[in-house]
Amino acid sequence: MAATDTSLTDALVAALPEGSVILNPDSMHEYRWDRANDPNAGTPLAVVRVTSTEQVQAVVRLAAAAGVPIVPRGAGSSLSGGSTAIDGCIVLSLDRMREITVDPVTRTVVTQPGAFNAEVKAAAAEHGLWYPPDPASFQFCSIGGNVATNAGGLCCVKYGVTTDYVLGMTVVLADGRAVTLGGPKIKDVAGYSLMKLFTGSEGTLCIITEIVLRLVPAQRPPTTLVATFATLEDAMATVLAITKTMRPSMLEFMDRVSINAVEDVTRMGLDRSAAAMLVVQSDEPAGHAGVEIAEVEALCAMHKATECFFTEDPDEGEAFVTARRIAIPSVEKLGTVLMEDVGVPLPRLGDLVVGIEKIAQNRDVIIAVIAHAGDGNTHPLLVFNPNDPAQQARAEIAYGEVMDLAVSLGGTITGEHGVGRLKRAWLPGYLGPDVLELNHRIKTAFDPAGILNPGVVLDPAWSAK
Repeated sequence: MAATDTSLTDALVAALPEGSVILNPDSMHEYRWDRANDPNAGTPLAVVRVTSTEQVQAVVRLAAAAGVPIVPRGAGSSLSGGSTAIDGCIVLSLDRMREITVDPVTRTVVTQPGAFNAEVKAAAAEHGLWYPPDPASFQFCSIGGNVATNAGGLCCVKYGVTTDYVLGMTVVLADGRAVTLGGPKIKDVAGYSLMKLFTGSEGTLCIITEIVLRLVPAQRPPTTLVATFATLEDAMATVLAITKTMRPSMLEFMDRVSINAVEDVTRMGLDRSAAAMLVVQSDEPAGHAGVEIAEVEALCAMHKATECFFTEDPDEGEAFVTARRIAIPSVEKLGTVLMEDVGVPLPRLGDLVVGIEKIAQNRDVIIAVIAHAGDGNTHPLLVFNPNDPAQQARAEIAYGEVMDLAVSLGGTITGEHGVGRLKRAWLPGYLGPDVLELNHRIKTAFDPAGILNPGVVLDPAWSAK
């Protein structure tokens, strides 16, 4: 460790409560990676676990003075390498910042970033309220991470994504200043929308230390429909028919690979021969939900569903939702996974799903596809044996081809997981030179020294002309 590094770590230890700074390499090991398992993860200089905005300010000021990069981290559930450590950085862990306060009068919740999505939902439920954004990882992903990536989830087809619920936030800027934006107000158009800018910025513009979120009345018990199809084309035609006339509270898709992976784990009797399965929910008021689901059932039958049934039993319905939620960990049991997050306009969803199947065939790799079908957001999961270099190489080629396909269909390289480090190489082609330059201008304006999560989203080596 260099003398300057020692000076910085000594200063961190002196400035923060006992036990806040981790310097032991073995203890820091788990903070090197997030759920994306980036093979290029670096070794941090220190891991700092903070509990307040003031402590974050102290860390940022010391790091800025020393020119040492900071990698903010919540629960480490990023699927794009957004919280992967780099050599010599400070990993700023917000996992101890977990306070939650609900105001039922304004229907808002003030939460620190380390609180889990599930904990915010539970706190809201105590007051008969609900926080809708629900990533499949809601039980263990942090609210701060959700805001940093503008996370979505299974209910976003009807209820929107994280940014639709952010009313205020406190952030620490790259120079250590703390700034509070917004608050428990429904309407506020004073000044530029910095909250919209910071939501989804992946820790590259600021560090979020407190969030004010909008809550809504508790969701009504849903009616759940499950349908299977013999072809991908029939399933996609059904999705378009549903979304053309109604907006269900959930419209999820699983392909044959993901169905079989989940059945391997759950043994719940899923149809292994089906090419696709849709899970649809309606949370309309009593009587109306039945009408909506009956219309969905008719559309499924019209588009050649091989099986279709619905249930009003909440436990039975939740079993199928759980089957969809555990699709990713179920597929991960098949081998090492490269995960994508591509989305397209709904009319092109069928082209994307069928195109991914062709890529899998052409490259001789396994690609499982799950999707928030109601909004065109898909999660292709490319599976390979890490001990087979040739197979891994084919999977990596297919990974790029899937993103290229999505962009060619008018889509995006990421719908809700963020760019992180793993998708950064595809960002310039997606944005184009002019928009890319604007992104770099914004980054430079907020973080001129480039110490906040460098290498995430934008390539620091790129320079505007």
